[in-house]
Amino acid sequence: MGKRLRTLAFAVVLVGVGLFLGSALSQGGRRVEAPVLPLPPLPKLPGRVRVEVLNAGGRPGLARQATEALREAGFDVVYYGNAEPFTPDSSVVVDRVGRLEPARAAADVLGIRQVRSLPDSNLYVDVTVRLGPEWSLPSPSAGEDERPRPWWDLRRLFGGPEASRTPQPQPR
Repeated sequence: MGKRLRTLAFAVVLVGVGLFLGSALSQGGRRVEAPVLPLPPLPKLPGRVRVEVLNAGGRPGLARQATEALREAGFDVVYYGNAEPFTPDSSVVVDRVGRLEPARAAADVLGIRQVRSLPDSNLYVDVTVRLGPEWSLPSPSAGEDERPRPWWDLRRLFGGPEASRTPQPQPR
């Protein structure tokens, strides 16, 4: 019985190595690369803009998503977290220093239409972003093609057309 089990294990390992080598060699000189798309222009910021991002919608990960988008656009997010209490209000960007330009630029990056000016000299931020439950990060472009998967990708075989797309990172 032991010899039969060893032979079976050897055959399984041999098939696995063969599949691995076959898939590596099938790529040959082909490189599958995503198309290079131009990035949208970043807003012109008047110096350092300090931003706080508050999740007022109660959905996990909203503040972190907005923080990443704002930092990529050049904003200095000094705080992100939850707003107390969670409200059904819509998203709003609030100017805290009496200059609407930075608040409008942040609103443009996040796809928020509502911008208000409520200066508060007790806060050490230029802009406050309150994210409501309806907010979601705007997509970079509607017609963006995704990287095609190689013919041997198992996700394409077992998961249908949605599974053949490049997975997007999920917020934490």
